[in-house]
Amino acid sequence: MDDQLKQRLQSVVEGHKIVLFMKGTKSFPQCGFSATVVEVLKRLDADFETVNILADADLRQGMKEYSNWPTFPQLYVEGRFVGGCDIVRDMFTAGELKPIVDKALGRPAADTQSA
Repeated sequence: MDDQLKQRLQSVVEGHKIVLFMKGTKSFPQCGFSATVVEVLKRLDADFETVNILADADLRQGMKEYSNWPTFPQLYVEGRFVGGCDIVRDMFTAGELKPIVDKALGRPAADTQSA
């Protein structure tokens, strides 16, 4: 991957608190895996950006190298790669994704202790 593409990808990843590289858009996912991650983020009431990897072949290939992850979607929170559909879904089900999303969005941590 050339330096210009790497800088472009890094700028997108670091320029948003939560960004999802996916097939299609937030309002029109073009694969079931992308639709699943969009739904998970919506259930968490997350404000997130999306990048349609189908619109740019260089970006699509570059993201595979950048993340060292071969498939899409790819979720990044606060500049860090979280994972693809299975990982995101599993983290959501286990309650592990909500605190990461809440922290990124500056939401107070949920009080898990009872009074």
